[in-house]
Amino acid sequence: MAKTKEQKTQALEAIKDKVERQKVLMFVEFSGLQVNDMFELRNKLKKSGGELKVAKKTIMGLALKEKELDFDVDELEGEIALVFGYEDLVTPAKIVYEFAQENSNLKILGGFLENELETAERFISLAQTPSQEELLARMAGSLSAPLTNFVRALNYNIKGLVYTLNAIKESK
Repeated sequence: MAKTKEQKTQALEAIKDKVERQKVLMFVEFSGLQVNDMFELRNKLKKSGGELKVAKKTIMGLALKEKELDFDVDELEGEIALVFGYEDLVTPAKIVYEFAQENSNLKILGGFLENELETAERFISLAQTPSQEELLARMAGSLSAPLTNFVRALNYNIKGLVYTLNAIKESK
């Protein structure tokens, strides 16, 4: 059933609002993806402060043009969905990348990262970077390693002395 002009206007306004609020916007191709899989991806994105929205390419193109994001959506092949990240730049890319690894019917096509056009390869490399928590943990481990090794070295000297004294004691 065809949409009325009012429904199309509402859809356009909704997409424009999402484009306005986004920190990251990805284009994904989902041809052949099962409804259950799409629902699962939507839930994962929602939990992380993101969103997946399916719309017609003409509405996507109008919303991007009005928000001064220069990109021709008609160049993209297949069924296209928009993935929005409102809170974090990396988490939506990680979720979509991991989901695409499990489901070959989902493909990352590119998008906007802080309103700059980026390729699919850029989003994939962004998704493969460690999280901020992981990087902080690595840094803390690197900073504490020399001190920990120094303490262990001192303990071995004391243990060696105790073992030597104990051996002398037992030999007498």
